[in-house]
Amino acid sequence: MARGWESKSVEEQQAEAELGRAKPKPEGPTPEQAARVREREGLISSKMRVESDIGRATHPRHREQLQEALQFLEDKISALTE
Repeated sequence: MARGWESKSVEEQQAEAELGRAKPKPEGPTPEQAARVREREGLISSKMRVESDIGRATHPRHREQLQEALQFLEDKISALTE
């Protein structure tokens, strides 16, 4: 009698395990998506720093270089957003 009870318990455990495998797990972002988000956040941070530097720049050539850097960052951000 004990053997019958044990085998049913094992069958029940296997059935529960199958149900557990059949349930879809909530999916988070893929590693590629997470990398894109991190890259975009880094670019946005750099953009904010460059904008701050532009506000403090006094030399025209330095300001021009910062404007070019800002345009580059904006282009990269828009490419990642698409």
